[in-house]
Amino acid sequence: MGRVRRGAGPARSGGVTELAYRLLNVFTVGDDRLSGNPLCVFEDGRGLPDATPQALARQLNLSETTFVLPASAAASARGATARVRIFTPSFEMPFAGHPTLGTAQVVRALTGAGDRVVLEMPAGLVEVQAVGDRWTLQAARAPEVRTPEASADELSAMVGLPPGAVERPLWVNTGAEQLVLPVRTPEQVRAARPDAARLQRHARSPSMGEQMAYVWAHAGPGTVLARFFFLASGQLAEDPATGSACANLGGWHLATGAPLPLRLTVLQGEAVGRPSRLGLEVDETRRIRVTGEVIELGRGMLRI
Repeated sequence: MGRVRRGAGPARSGGVTELAYRLLNVFTVGDDRLSGNPLCVFEDGRGLPDATPQALARQLNLSETTFVLPASAAASARGATARVRIFTPSFEMPFAGHPTLGTAQVVRALTGAGDRVVLEMPAGLVEVQAVGDRWTLQAARAPEVRTPEASADELSAMVGLPPGAVERPLWVNTGAEQLVLPVRTPEQVRAARPDAARLQRHARSPSMGEQMAYVWAHAGPGTVLARFFFLASGQLAEDPATGSACANLGGWHLATGAPLPLRLTVLQGEAVGRPSRLGLEVDETRRIRVTGEVIELGRGMLRI
């Protein structure tokens, strides 16, 4: 298996550091190259000052930006191909779905590792496998579940829906803890209008330190319509496609006793003009997998 090798890091000349990057879309739909969730992957994150990755993520202002590094010695001994750091414009994440799939495609290209890579993240080692440019990750950990302190009706009001809209809400963590809010109909998913103050009050994960809510409903046999809301610098934002939340949806189904195996197609991004398609599988052994297509849009060099 190829691995990201240790070395000098990015090129430097005259006090300027040159960083190679790639732009990708993840969880794309068919041949629409501008669907899915955008991602920037920096090919070599070695030797950067501590504050630089966060500053670069803020500069690019994508939902996530990643940095590829050599795996630690301990992780490498367990088969890790590379270490990955994931940043939103505001904070570093222990795990996220679309950055994992997109970065795996870049690591495959950089290392010649083939169609199986193992990525070291703060949440653990994440195995990612490909068929062509369709990638599947296995959730970083077995789901941890807890009950929200707020009532279902308080959570309905939080996302701008009437009493009784939210049923069986749960906090779920398969690598990144999020509030999973099932609602009765896809029309209610479309009608959701979260209140930022209530999101701040009811949807803050102590482990993540951030406010996030995943609203979803069944939209037909084997199909789910979903939206993911979060606060970015105090402002309400919506994610086009959220692989970590898709994995947590698998954890929700495990916690509520869904029959296995489970296979769902999750549609997301409709409300923000970025249609996205995610595949969710929970097998008989309770392993959770998330699948999506990855498209590379272009490459470049950034000078800082």
